Amino acid sequence: MSRDFYEILGVNKNAGDDELKKAYRKLARQYHPDVNKEKGAEDKFKEIQKAYETLSDSQKRRNYDQFGEAAANGPGGFGQGFGGFQGGFGDFGGGFNVDMESIFETFFNRGGRRRDSNEPQQGDDLRYDLRVPFDVAVNGKEYTVEIPQLTACEKCSGSGAKAGSKPSTCSKCGGQGRVRMAQHTILGSFEQIVTCPACHGEGKVISDPCPDCRGTGRVRKTNKVKVKVPAGVETGIRLKVAGAGNAGQRGGPSGNLYIYIEVEDSGIFERDGQDLYSTATVSYAQAALGDSIQVQGAIGQIKVDIPAGTQPGATLRLRGKGLPSLNSFSGNRGDHYLKINISVPKNLNNKQKDILLDFAKSVNDAIIH
Repeated sequence: MSRDFYEILGVNKNAGDDELKKAYRKLARQYHPDVNKEKGAEDKFKEIQKAYETLSDSQKRRNYDQFGEAAANGPGGFGQGFGGFQGGFGDFGGGFNVDMESIFETFFNRGGRRRDSNEPQQGDDLRYDLRVPFDVAVNGKEYTVEIPQLTACEKCSGSGAKAGSKPSTCSKCGGQGRVRMAQHTILGSFEQIVTCPACHGEGKVISDPCPDCRGTGRVRKTNKVKVKVPAGVETGIRLKVAGAGNAGQRGGPSGNLYIYIEVEDSGIFERDGQDLYSTATVSYAQAALGDSIQVQGAIGQIKVDIPAGTQPGATLRLRGKGLPSLNSFSGNRGDHYLKINISVPKNLNNKQKDILLDFAKSVNDAIIH
């Protein structure tokens, strides 16, 4: 079945050179065999290479748009005048012999220094999402979570070789993990250092692999990890458990485990950082004369003095009655802000109405009958 190169790169047929290059770089980073170890990733990467190689060349792209893949990359793919020319410049009919791994490293090797494939490699970091009740933000709590991890194989001590044997140095690269390969392009011949195809950059060859890990040196297990969630935690906080990620390779350290926290709503408070907000309803008389009431706070009931003459919607600040500050060793806490609602009495009897009327007259309130 014919492949659609535009669809492979995820661009439309009017895509310019910059858009093509951007799409290629993104996909190359995702599917390069040195990065993506999933089954089929290498084939996908080769497909992406082929699509970009064709569409990034204006003549090949014209031929592809008119006649399809065979016309773009088969004999005569550079136009009828060249007729599938072959010689010292490489196979023109099949396109330039370009070392895509070298291009990948040029794009993505930030430090400008080539990292040997057989160097110790740190294991991947892992993520775990943990949802906790609101009271954990008040008091903190220790959890034990189960984490699926790649751990060093105990049977072979992480070597990948069957017990009683050991990996041997790759004869093709001499244990370096890379080999020199001649490249031939239209600009001439030159050499590139590429990943050794015999050992895939490992520098060693396992002739008798461990049956437990199948030569990978790691096995998947579910381990229990203790996580201390501190008081003051809030949604979006990320906790790090060093070394609790996947095991490293070739003697490299393990990755880290990152716990992403989601704190449930309390149902009582609104929260803004370490400050809490809630409401309390008092009677008309309590607001006018003043009183003491009990309200629910972060750590239990709080006695609150309602000043005489408190107005509807007034907010009282309860200093230090909020949540503890995260990672604070000073014992600092946020504040609790209490909004006061006033309950207006309903269904007054005649005596109560007369009392209120007398009160209203005494303070010159306007009374409507």
